[in-house]
Amino acid sequence: MVVEMVTDGDLVALPKAHLHLHLTGGMRHATLVELASAYGVQLPERLVDEQPDDWRVLGWARFQRLYDLARGVLRTAEDIKRLVLEMADDERAAGSRWLELQVTPTGYAARLGDVVTATEVFCAAVAEAERASGVGIRLVIAANRTRPPWEAELLARLAVRHRGYGVVGFGLSNDERAGRVDDFAKAFRIARDGGLVALPHAGELLGADSVRRTVDALDPRRIGHGVRAAEDPAVLALLADRGIACEVCPASNVALGVFAGHASVPLRPLGDAGVAVVLAADDPLLFGAGLIDQYAAARDVHGFGRGEVAELARASIRYSTMPADLQAAALADIDVWENRSSG
Repeated sequence: MVVEMVTDGDLVALPKAHLHLHLTGGMRHATLVELASAYGVQLPERLVDEQPDDWRVLGWARFQRLYDLARGVLRTAEDIKRLVLEMADDERAAGSRWLELQVTPTGYAARLGDVVTATEVFCAAVAEAERASGVGIRLVIAANRTRPPWEAELLARLAVRHRGYGVVGFGLSNDERAGRVDDFAKAFRIARDGGLVALPHAGELLGADSVRRTVDALDPRRIGHGVRAAEDPAVLALLADRGIACEVCPASNVALGVFAGHASVPLRPLGDAGVAVVLAADDPLLFGAGLIDQYAAARDVHGFGRGEVAELARASIRYSTMPADLQAAALADIDVWENRSSG
């Protein structure tokens, strides 16, 4: 039996959704440098160099510092509009039909006016970028787990109020080791009761028990990362039984030292346990790899063939918040892609 090669062009042509991308982390490097120059922001060498010799970020604290510095160049509504439009163009170029973009408004509020104004800026930017690019774009408003739970509850109410303006989900991000996940249960209940999908991070810096506690406390539809669930068969079974997908970001996991290399990212253990895997890029500005690179790693490192790659794309569609008619069309196109020979 001859296994057909899946080319890079095939990966671009594959219909897919991108469900784990952070606002600042999706910025183009050229845009970062241009805005930094315009605002007189001195960037560290690590952010000036478009292609560092080593993409490994030595620890979470350094990553967060670099992320915060990059976010500091986003100062006006026009900057946000430009950023989101460029991200939409990049998604279209990668064959992505749908983007769920995660943002924490409190991190941008001081420069954009206040948290409500910041949220309105994000919603307006997403709507304009969708019209211009043809890529469906929605927002996931995320709480910062290093901040108090009352702030998360405020953001959950704000997210629900903007449900009709592009907000589809509520997340929980930042250092997983900070804050008890149970303390955020009320915020997620507010969000779910308001019709939003629960999309917290877990199982990245902490192990399988963090995934289990997050599932029990927050009732998620997807887990951001979730890769450490592979350390415990019972937690894998919990995810499979509940139908909870893991948004796996291989380049991010390797860059942050969660795994020593791409071969250690548990794509197959998750899938073999019946857990849906959704590939995503997380923060390509800092990790040096976009959405197509994640699919290429599944192909090159893990040996995923055409049918397995197609199934990754199907999971991204099925676990998205795309309207049913768009989902059906995308899934039909994936079937066509799977059955088409490489040109």
